[in-house]
Formats: sequence, structure tokens, C-alpha cells
Amino acid sequence: MRHAETVTFGGSGLDRAAELRADPAALAEAAQDPRARSVLTWRGKPLVEGADALRLSRLVADHPVLIDAPGAPLFLGREDGAPVFARDLTEWRPEDFDETQLGGFFDPSEQRHPALAADQRFAELRRVMTRLSPRDAELAATARALFGWHATHGFCARCGAASDLAQGGWQRVCPACGGHHFPRTDPVVIMLITHGNSALLGRSHGWPAGLYSCLAGFVEPGETIEAAVRREVFEESGIGVGPVRYLASQPWPFPASLMIGCHGEALDATIRLDPVELDDARWVSREELTDVFAGTRTDMVPAREGAIAHFLLRNWLADRLD
Repeated sequence: MRHAETVTFGGSGLDRAAELRADPAALAEAAQDPRARSVLTWRGKPLVEGADALRLSRLVADHPVLIDAPGAPLFLGREDGAPVFARDLTEWRPEDFDETQLGGFFDPSEQRHPALAADQRFAELRRVMTRLSPRDAELAATARALFGWHATHGFCARCGAASDLAQGGWQRVCPACGGHHFPRTDPVVIMLITHGNSALLGRSHGWPAGLYSCLAGFVEPGETIEAAVRREVFEESGIGVGPVRYLASQPWPFPASLMIGCHGEALDATIRLDPVELDDARWVSREELTDVFAGTRTDMVPAREGAIAHFLLRNWLADRLD
């Protein structure tokens, strides 16, 4: 697709300055740069500010809230030559917050730290991602993915010893066996499967009522993207798929996926649903999907805005898959 990178988290041309990661002196110098700024997260939620014009907050190095973020900063790169780091405030516990909402499909809660400005708050990234600029969205997604990986990979996968953060957060090193470990990204195919004038949509168990999206699944070891598309569609719906082509990709840090958007042509239209894999699957015509996106149907809700499924379906309706 000619406009593939316009998808949310699609990339903003951030200078990730990877050449500095293996240079401790250069990283220390960057941290002392008076232009350096930090983006802040709390339990995966980025710190944002503003109302209608929502922005990712960038804090100066001596901001008082960072006292509650004692962990090592992660180096995200440079903006206009100025270093950008990510800090994590996960150990802070707000007063009177409902922990059951955290991490849910839709988390409307926002948390405010007393050391921050009145309009600064932590908000669920999936809820605000479409209101951020491409640069802010890329920084927020990168910070969330990196902190999530460090939180679950503190021990060496080779020998089990506690590992140490290295290279500005882009590596963990085991002091016991010398093993080097790198941030994990799991490839996932997500596919717009069409048959004539209709697209195949499904819904997973536990999704909000009426929500339908493109079928998706993890790529297995030794498998091509095209083969993964055909296998996943057949496993979930019983439908065979012929030609498959790549369309666009999207980093999806919930927790660590790369969504690989593809278009596949169905060989038949008979759905043989696997009830373990899906709650339901159906063919939806262009006209029906137009009504779904317009909000005039009561039986279906479109894929979440900002997700690549929404992006693919919107562009299919507009005949812009080229």
C-alpha cells in the first residue's frame, strides 16, 4: 500500500540513534544534556497532557515526579538532536483507584500524580492512540513495549540467573553465563479476506457485544507470512485462501506484537466455524460494512479505531488497497 505507514504507530521517522546504545559514555552524556527529555509511563499508560490537542508529555531531567521512577531510563532516540528517554512510574500507587479496570479492553480511567500539572495524566494508550501525533504515538508505543519486555524478562532464558539491563534498555545481559537477550516482538498476521463484494469478519470470545474484526493469528516457526494467513483462516473458519499479498504492518505493544496486514482471496464462501477459536464469523458486504462504520447498525461494532484491522477495512471500503 502506498500509504501503509499512515497506520497508527506506523512510524514518524524517529532517529533511534542505535549507534549510541553500546557506548555507555555517550549514553551518560546524553542523559546530562540540558535538552534531554523523558516520556513517562505508569503500568503501560503514557503520560499525556492537553484536552482536544492531546500530546505526549516530555519532562525535564530534574522533574520532581521522577523521584518516584527510580529505575534505569531507557534510551528511545533523538528528537531534533535532543536525547529522549523513557522512565517508568509503575511502583507509584494512586489513591482510590480501581485496579480492576487496568488492562481491560476499554480502560476509561486516568491517573494523576500530585507532582504533575493539572492537565497531565496517565491514560490507556489504546484509548488515546488516535489523538496523538505520529511521533508521540511512536514514542509511547516504543516505551510501553520496552518496559513490558523488561518486566517479564528479568531472568536469563539460558541459565535462569537474574540479568542486567544494557545498551540503554535494548538488551539484557546475563552476568552468570554471558547470554545476551533482546526485546521480543511476536509476528502476527491479520488478514482482510475477501470473496467478491464481501469481507470475512470474526469475533473472539469475551469481546464486547457486536464487535467484529479481521481474523488474525501468530506466525509459527518455519512458516511464511502467506502460509500463516492460509493456515489461520482455515483453522478458524474452514475457508481456503488462494493468493495472499502484504499490505501494511503495525507495531502493537499490547504486549509485544508486530501486526502484519495482508489481503487474501477466499476460494469459497462456506464458513465452517471452529467454536474454540472464534465465537462467530460472517461475511459482510461493502454496503453492510459501510453502515457498520456509519454506526447505523445495532448488531455490529467495527474494529477499534487505530487498530490495523480498522485501517484495512476502511481502505478496502475506499478501494485504496493499492
